[in-house]
Amino acid sequence: MIGNPKRSVLVLKEVGEGEWRNLWWRGGFPPSYLVATDAVSRQWQEEFVRTLLERDMPQLGIRVASPALRRFWTMLTHYHAQIWKGSELARSLGTSEPTMRKYLDLLSSTFMVRQLAPLYENLGKRQVKAPKIYLRDSGLLHCLMRQASFADLEAHPKLGASWEGFALEKVLSITGDRDAFFWATHSGAELDLLVNWRGRRCGFEFKYGDAPSMTKSMHTALNDLKLEHLFVVHPGRDSYRMDDRTEAAAIAHLLARLSRTEVF
Repeated sequence: MIGNPKRSVLVLKEVGEGEWRNLWWRGGFPPSYLVATDAVSRQWQEEFVRTLLERDMPQLGIRVASPALRRFWTMLTHYHAQIWKGSELARSLGTSEPTMRKYLDLLSSTFMVRQLAPLYENLGKRQVKAPKIYLRDSGLLHCLMRQASFADLEAHPKLGASWEGFALEKVLSITGDRDAFFWATHSGAELDLLVNWRGRRCGFEFKYGDAPSMTKSMHTALNDLKLEHLFVVHPGRDSYRMDDRTEAAAIAHLLARLSRTEVF
């Protein structure tokens, strides 16, 4: 079951630009996305999680009690799109921080979790050095969160984090993740994603709202990181300039342009 996610996960251009919401809700695994109903999709997701933990990992020589790893994976949904806090997770689960780190690395090695590396610049500012954590497939995230419907997700406090993870993965499916980072300072400035792509330093912010506006943090990232372009990726229909280097980018438009290398 475990394999190269680039070969086994659907991307937006394969399902159609108008289908991004369903792709977000069900995730990119074809057996989850392509079925007739959400109930059948959820049944497949539950079976995927069970089989991964109880069969696939032991076959790979990974010897961890599946109930413990499932508890960790479920707890990780509360930290999706957040800075890694191993000591906090260890206290919550009554175990050690090295054990939490081991579990995190196991789920990362099976492509279930992404550890996005921090960017450190010589700026004279205190910058975050721990990775940022994402559950890579949005459908499995919603399954482990026990969200029964998209309407439930829309009313959940992790809605924005779910959107961030989904949109980030779709961008990285095109740009690649070899040279991808996030950036944050201890004073609150941050950038969700920075990629050096086609010789340009590009930033991405992911906002769940169809009319995003410039923030102080965006101005700081543009100037401190010397970004050539900043894309504020949102679920609305319209893309428009926010200033000379910043664009509010509708996700379907942006991904189509990235695929055609017409983004600049």
